[in-house]
Amino acid sequence: MKKNVSIEKRKTFRHGDLRNALVTAGLEMARAGGPNAVILREATRQAGVSPNAAYRHFAGQAELLDAVRSACLSRVAASIEDEMKKHKAGRDPQAFARKSLRAVGMGYLGFAVREPGMFRTAFSVPPPVHSPDPANTASMGLNPFQLLSLALDRMLDSGLLGKKDRQDAEYLAWSTVHGLALLALEGPLHKMPREMVLALGERLVVMVERGLG
Repeated sequence: MKKNVSIEKRKTFRHGDLRNALVTAGLEMARAGGPNAVILREATRQAGVSPNAAYRHFAGQAELLDAVRSACLSRVAASIEDEMKKHKAGRDPQAFARKSLRAVGMGYLGFAVREPGMFRTAFSVPPPVHSPDPANTASMGLNPFQLLSLALDRMLDSGLLGKKDRQDAEYLAWSTVHGLALLALEGPLHKMPREMVLALGERLVVMVERGLG
């Protein structure tokens, strides 16, 4: 009498699919626990392959974390774009410029409070802020810093900012909103309700916009 033998089939991936599967697993780990939770061996386990298979795509832990960081940064950019798309250019370029700048800040802060693990991961392996990210899947293909630059250029073009004040204004606006995000995520404001953090954010981006303009 023949015995029934069950054979567990290993998942097979087309070229590129395994890399995407590993990054997807890394994203879920980042969501749950931030950059320290992104472990290459655990990503291979979730993808259903041997650890050695991952080395065709990632030389080690650092490369996987960098790929996950890039994907998280793209999601921050998409959040900012979603806010920016709520405002259309009309007959008042100054009003549009102000709304654009505020939208960048709220899209950034909104992502931080919704996805704290991914937000921390996005800035855990800092790339050059000016360089485009080839893995960016946001529709405009710009990273968060570049979207901020776009909004500030609108401030300049509309006459709200002079050339002197425009210079390096990204760092002033960015550090202000990022500071509130960190206070809310891992500082003395970490127990503050999300709604209150966002309400403070609304006031903060108005303060930044008026201070620059």
